[in-house]
Amino acid sequence: MLILIAGPYRSGTNDDPQLMQQNLNNLEAVSLSLFRKGYTPIIGEWVALPLIRLAGSARPGDEAWNEIQYPVAHRLLEKCDAVFRIPGESKGADEDVRIATERGLKVFYKLDQVPMLP
Repeated sequence: MLILIAGPYRSGTNDDPQLMQQNLNNLEAVSLSLFRKGYTPIIGEWVALPLIRLAGSARPGDEAWNEIQYPVAHRLLEKCDAVFRIPGESKGADEDVRIATERGLKVFYKLDQVPMLP
């Protein structure tokens, strides 16, 4: 099962690259635990950030950034079986949860809610 990890990335950072990296670290922190439970974890930024650079983005929120950042997660959700929402305010992650719920995907908020796969 493919599980999208959703949470703050840009939110609350005022576009400070160090704070954004810390948010990415927070997203990644849960990935190994999900993998060990039998899931293939994916984070939208793992796909979006290289594309954003290739598109010539100069800063978060510019045209290239907006073209890619959120649409990547939405496309990934078409292939995912579930979402794991980490804590923290994030309109993007809230939208991921909304889309997942609309599509009937499971949404987890704590690791102990995620069942071990055979």
